[in-house]
Amino acid sequence: MKISVGFEMIYQSPQPTPMILNLNVHFTRVSDLIGRDDLKFEPRVPIAAYRDSFGNWCTRVVAPAGRLRITADALVHDSGIPDAVVPQARQVPVQNLPEDTLLFLLGSRYCETDRLSETAWSLFGNAPTGWGRVQAICDYVNQRITFGYEHARMTRTALEAFNERIGVCRDYTHLAVAFCRCMNIPARYCTGYLGDIGMPPPWGTMDFAAWFEVFLDGEWHTFDARNNMPRIGRVLIARGRDAADVALTNTFGPAQLTSFKVWTDEVQPSAANQALM
Repeated sequence: MKISVGFEMIYQSPQPTPMILNLNVHFTRVSDLIGRDDLKFEPRVPIAAYRDSFGNWCTRVVAPAGRLRITADALVHDSGIPDAVVPQARQVPVQNLPEDTLLFLLGSRYCETDRLSETAWSLFGNAPTGWGRVQAICDYVNQRITFGYEHARMTRTALEAFNERIGVCRDYTHLAVAFCRCMNIPARYCTGYLGDIGMPPPWGTMDFAAWFEVFLDGEWHTFDARNNMPRIGRVLIARGRDAADVALTNTFGPAQLTSFKVWTDEVQPSAANQALM
C-alpha cells in the first residue's frame, strides 16, 4: 500500500529564533519514499542538516521575526502488514547484549529507572521473561493510564505518569520504556506517523505518535503501550532514549506554535498512480 504522510506547523516569533527540527522520515524508511520528503519553509530560509548521535536526520534554521510556515508532504510505500508478534522472542542476558544496546538500559531524562526499579520488579518479577514480560508491561501501562489530549504536559516523566495515571502516547511510552529497562530489557523511544489504517471508526484527531522498541533475541521489536495491539502503517521519524532525544522541534528563543496539522492516510491506487505522473 501507499501512505500519504505530512504536516503543517506555523510559528510566530517576535525576533529571529534558531530552531532544530527533527521532522524527516527516518533513514531506515528512505527506500520506501516515493519522491522526497523535503521540508518547505514560507518564507524561505537558509537551512543546514546533520545526523544526530542516534542517526536521526535534523535540520537547522533561524526562524525570521514574524510568521514561519513549515510543511512536508510525502508518499511512502508500506507492506500493509501489522506489527510483527514474536511471542517466542527471548530476553538476552545483560552480559551478552551488544554494546550498542547498553545505552537503552540506562535511566534518562523522562525514564527514571532508579525510582521505578523496585516497583517494576514487584509488578513484573514473576512474569515470563522475554516477549511475555514486555507484553505484561504494555498491558499494565495501557490499563493504568487514562488517555486524553487535555492531559498532555511536556514535562511529565514516567514516574509522574505512574502516579498521576493520566497522559498521552508519550507518557504511555515513557512508563513502558522505564519498566523494560528496570527489567534489564533494552528499550528505545520512537516517534513518527501512525494513522488509523485498518481501524474501525470513530477515528481520533491526527497527531504524531510515540511507541517503543525492545531488544529481544538479537533483534529490535515494536511495542505500543498506548494502542496495545499490532497496527498497520507506522512511519518512523526518530529514535532515542526518550522524548528529549527526538523532540520534533527545539527553539532557542521566543517562538509560539500557532497552528499544527498532521496527516497520514492510505492512498487509493488511482490516486497513487496520479501522484507518480
